Amino acid sequence: MAATQLTASPVTVSARSLASLEGLRASSAKFSSFGTLKPGTLRQSHFHPLVVRAASVVAPKHTSIKPLGDRVLVKIKEAEEKTMGGILLPSTAQSKPQEGEVVAVGEGRTIGKNKIDITVPTGAQIIYSKYAGTEVEFNDVKHLILKEDDIVGLLETDDIKDLKPLNDRVFIKVAEAEEKTAGGLLLTETTKEKPSIGTVIAVGPGSLDEEGKLQPLPISTGSTVLYSKYAGNDFKGKDGSNYIALRASDVMAILS
Repeated sequence: MAATQLTASPVTVSARSLASLEGLRASSAKFSSFGTLKPGTLRQSHFHPLVVRAASVVAPKHTSIKPLGDRVLVKIKEAEEKTMGGILLPSTAQSKPQEGEVVAVGEGRTIGKNKIDITVPTGAQIIYSKYAGTEVEFNDVKHLILKEDDIVGLLETDDIKDLKPLNDRVFIKVAEAEEKTAGGLLLTETTKEKPSIGTVIAVGPGSLDEEGKLQPLPISTGSTVLYSKYAGNDFKGKDGSNYIALRASDVMAILS
């Protein structure tokens, strides 16, 4: 049996053979390959469908959105198109926004016999969990419908370091990663271990018990804490410092 010779030259494939790629014009397309591509070897099964989750579009005939229960409607802030240094970011490099303005709130919820109103007012600038809520497009503007509990905190300035956490969340300034090993070896950026220690700079009012009564958090500002490594939402401050907002239950210990 003869051996197949592999080459690194580009292979030209007629776009007519790529029937599974919708919208591709009938011109030739070049693919880098390490083998000779024979006619008829490209099949539809070779191409996996690309799934894109788009926002639900609200038809123009609807003039308002009223969230129900403990949900809020948030107008999403547009993604930053430039870095802090003024470098233009391509759309693929722009981070998903986690900031927005509350434009409508629900009537609240009931816990036990107590009616719990939503504490976040309309007009408030908030930070929310990265993967929370349902995105909707209303009046050509992207919005998010999410539960009040998915709101991480209130942003009273344009700097994340001033975040005011809500509910049972704590806001922590992350300790800097160790520059050297115990033996004195200098660590590169890629080998530095992600810190899971930091200083608490703000705490939320607490969580609600089964009767709807507020229970203060057992953590105070200024405490140095050890927290779960993969919990919470990470942020970068304007001063270059790293911050993380997480639930009090993700704090494992107080260090002294």
